[in-house]
Amino acid sequence: MERRDFLKVAALSGAAIAVSGIDALAGRDKDIKGEAFVDDKPVREFRYRPDGKFKILQLTDTHYVAGDKRSERALANVIEMLDTERPDLVIHTGDIIFGNPAARSAREILQPIADRGIPFAVALGNHDSDFELTRNEMFEVIRAVPGNINTPAREGLYGCSNDVISLSSSKGVERVFYLFDSGSYIDYRGEKGYDYIRHSQIGWYRNHSEAFTQANGGKPVPSIAFFHIPVREYNDGVRDTGRNMSGYFAEEPCSSKYNSGLVANFKELGDVEAIVCGHDHDDDFVLKFGDMFYIYGRYSGCDTVYNNIGPSGARIFEFTEGKEGFRTYIRKYGSNPEQDLDLHRRMSHLLDGQKKF
Repeated sequence: MERRDFLKVAALSGAAIAVSGIDALAGRDKDIKGEAFVDDKPVREFRYRPDGKFKILQLTDTHYVAGDKRSERALANVIEMLDTERPDLVIHTGDIIFGNPAARSAREILQPIADRGIPFAVALGNHDSDFELTRNEMFEVIRAVPGNINTPAREGLYGCSNDVISLSSSKGVERVFYLFDSGSYIDYRGEKGYDYIRHSQIGWYRNHSEAFTQANGGKPVPSIAFFHIPVREYNDGVRDTGRNMSGYFAEEPCSSKYNSGLVANFKELGDVEAIVCGHDHDDDFVLKFGDMFYIYGRYSGCDTVYNNIGPSGARIFEFTEGKEGFRTYIRKYGSNPEQDLDLHRRMSHLLDGQKKF
């Protein structure tokens, strides 16, 4: 095996519907507004904390196997990241598990998030459907974990972990986070490789993006896309002779062979300023390529798979109400923040004093 679409726009501007069970999570009812709908697919809505901040912890590639001692470090890492960072939301960008028992493995590695009452969502990875459960079955196991805010898979939309999360201030929606299911593998008449974001997903994204823009007076709402398998633009960016990077770049991005035009659509609609992926354990860099950021999470896993860049950890994203751009940094297990960057589209250089290529 190789390694590696609102009822109408008005819904986005205030027609929030309470989400039973989510609003009561660990006193976070003031942070989570509920859900609105675009084309009958709910949008999970959050608010900034009273201090004007909002923090997302990205976990990726935990590759957990229940009962396997090699997975103990992954569980310890997840617990430490949660307790140290105390995020408002956790996004796991896939390869949650790496073996059977699949359901138990997923529940165990996600349970620390549930125990702390933190809302979380996942964008499935290629390995999450490699074992005894189908992709839809695994997704439903995850959705049953307390605190999960993923919405049910929708007929006609490729994959089963495509979701939209918005972040609002008193003035309205300030940020949108798109989760895409980047799939697992493809086999086109014997030509095998990693999957890619399909056209139904791009159409789904465009419908949401255009609705948010219309509700925002015609101005695109700054957005970030999260998914597992990187797009081809990661490869183009690292090969650019004037590449502008910060962080570890220790393996070529293992993207799909196929480019379905996702980034071109991001560019056309003008809202997505960063893509955040997992998949490649030896990369945790931030790359500025054109007017977008291509970002890897920090490997969060254990010893069931390869990892050559040191301790596992997580990537953190911090947003400030009314402020352009966002802060992101890496935290390794047992360490202080590294690669601490304030990113905005107008910046021309990434400087953190820790460039390792």
